[in-house]
Amino acid sequence: QVQLVESGGGLVQAGGSLRLSCAASGRTFVMGWFRQAPGNQREFVAAITWRGLSTLYKDSVKGRFTISRDDAKNTVYLQMNGLKPEDTAVYYCAVGKMTTVSTQVSGYEYWGQGTQVTVSS
Repeated sequence: QVQLVESGGGLVQAGGSLRLSCAASGRTFVMGWFRQAPGNQREFVAAITWRGLSTLYKDSVKGRFTISRDDAKNTVYLQMNGLKPEDTAVYYCAVGKMTTVSTQVSGYEYWGQGTQVTVSS
C-alpha cells in the first residue's frame, strides 16, 4: 500500500500561482491530480507517467497547470499559474492502477488526504 501526503494549498488571488506537492511512500508509475469542489463530483485535473514520459491534462487547465515529478524523491508536483475562482476545490493526488494514464477516478487506487485551494476574485 502506498501512502500519499499532499501540501502546498492555500488562499490566492485570481491570476496568482500555487505549487502543490504530493510525496509518496513508495515508487509509483502513474500519478494523477484530481479536484473536488463542494457539491461537485471529483474530477480529473492532470496525470503523469514514470519519468514524465507522458502527461495528460483537463482541457480547462491546459496552458496554466503543469504536472511534473521527481522519481528520486517519489514526489509529484502540480504547478498552477493563472488561477481562477473556478479552480477553487480540494485537490487530491492519487496512484494509478495501470501503466497508462487515466482520467477516471476508478483508474486510481491510493489517494491522499487532499489540500484546499481557494482562489478569490
